[in-house]
Amino acid sequence: MAHFGVVAPAFYSHVNALAALAIELIERGHRVTFLHRPEAAGYLADDRIGFHAVGAATFPPGSLAAALRRAANPGSPWGLRRVIDDMAQTTAMLCRELPAALESLRIDAILGDQMEAAAGLVAEATGLPLVSVACALPVNREPGMPLPVMPFGWGEDERSLRMVEGSTRVYDWLMAPHRRVIEAQARRLGVPVRGMLHECLSPLAQISQTTASFDFPRRQAPAHFHHVGPLRHAPRAGTQHPPLPPVAADRPFVFASLGTLQGHRFGLFRRIAQACRQLDVQLLVAHCGGLTAQQALALQGAGATWVCAFAPQQEAVARADAVISHAGLNTVLDAIAARAPMLALPIAFDQPGAAARIRHAGIGLRASPRLASASGIARRLHRLLHEPAFGPRLDALATDLASAGGTPRAADIVESTLRLRPTQAATA
Repeated sequence: MAHFGVVAPAFYSHVNALAALAIELIERGHRVTFLHRPEAAGYLADDRIGFHAVGAATFPPGSLAAALRRAANPGSPWGLRRVIDDMAQTTAMLCRELPAALESLRIDAILGDQMEAAAGLVAEATGLPLVSVACALPVNREPGMPLPVMPFGWGEDERSLRMVEGSTRVYDWLMAPHRRVIEAQARRLGVPVRGMLHECLSPLAQISQTTASFDFPRRQAPAHFHHVGPLRHAPRAGTQHPPLPPVAADRPFVFASLGTLQGHRFGLFRRIAQACRQLDVQLLVAHCGGLTAQQALALQGAGATWVCAFAPQQEAVARADAVISHAGLNTVLDAIAARAPMLALPIAFDQPGAAARIRHAGIGLRASPRLASASGIARRLHRLLHEPAFGPRLDALATDLASAGGTPRAADIVESTLRLRPTQAATA
C-alpha cells in the first residue's frame, strides 16, 4: 500500500473534496497525509487523515485568516494583486519545504490540486508520481476555451474567439507575480521552466469533479483526463449534523448559500430574503458563520424563514425547489445531482465560469451579486420555480453525474495509474 502526500490550496472547499478522496484511499489500506501551513490542519475533521505542517516560520498564526479575508473581498485591483501575491508566496514556500518533508514522511506519490503549482514542480523534481485533481473548474487550456474565471460563454464565432484570446492575455498579465515565482522555483528545483498552472499538471492522470456535460465542449483534453463528478464521502458513524428545518409541502422551498468565504455578505442575503418574501416562498439561508446573530435575525425580518450558520447542504439542496448560490462548484454539483435549478450570483475565482456553464447547460440563471435588486432576484427565481424547461436539462446532467463514478472511481484511477492494484479505471 502507498503513502500519499496531498498538496492543495488552503481553502476549505478544496481540502474537503480532497479529504473525501483521501478517506476512500485510507479505507482501501493506504496512508494519506496533507502538507501545508500549520493552520490548515483545522480543515481536516477526520483523524484518519494525517497532517504535516510546513512553512511555520513564514506563515505565523493568524496569517491564514488574513489571507482568506483578502481572498473573500479583494476590492480594488490592488487588492486582487495582493491575493495573487498570497498565492505566489504559498507556492514559493511549498516548493522550498516540500522536498525534505516528502522525504522524511517517505511519501510514495502526490495528489496535487490543480490550483497549486508546487505539486507539479516538486513531484517532477523529486521523481514522485503525481495525480492532478481539479477541485474547481479545470485549468486545462485549449484554443477557444474561456478560462474558468471568465464570465462569458463558449462560442466558435469570431467575436467569441477574440474574447477568449483577449481575456486570456489580461489574465496572464494579472498573474505575472505568480508566474515569476513558478519560473524561479522551477529553476531552483532543476526542472524545465514553466510559468502557468496548466503547465504544472500530471502527465499520468488528471481527475476533475466536473462532467463533460457540465462544461464547455473540450476537444483537446489529454487521454489521461477523467471526469468523475463530485468527490464526496459518507460521514463516519456517529457524526452529528444539524437537522433540516420542517419545510412545509404547500409552498416552494429555496436554499441559499454563498459558501465559506462569502457568507459575510449580509446585503446580498437581505436582497435574497426580500425576493423570497415577494414570492411567498420558504427560504433557508446558510451563512457558514459569516453573519452575526443580529444580522441573522434581521434576515428573518426581511423574509428568510430560517437562518443558520451551517445546514446539511446535500439534504437541503435535495429538498429545494431552487438553489441560490455564489456558483461555487461543490454547491453547483449538489444542485445538479438534486435536479434543482439554480440562480447563480458569482463573486470570485471560478464562480463566473461556473455561472457561464450553468447558463450554457440551460439549468439555471445568472444575476450580478452587486447590481441585482430584490425584485430582479424575485423575477429570476419565479422563472426557476415555474418554467418547465429547466427540468429535462437537469435530468440529463444529473444522470451523467450519477454515472460518472465519483470518489470510488477517482480512487480507482489513482490506484490503476500508480499500479497499486489491478483496478480498471473507466474511460473518461
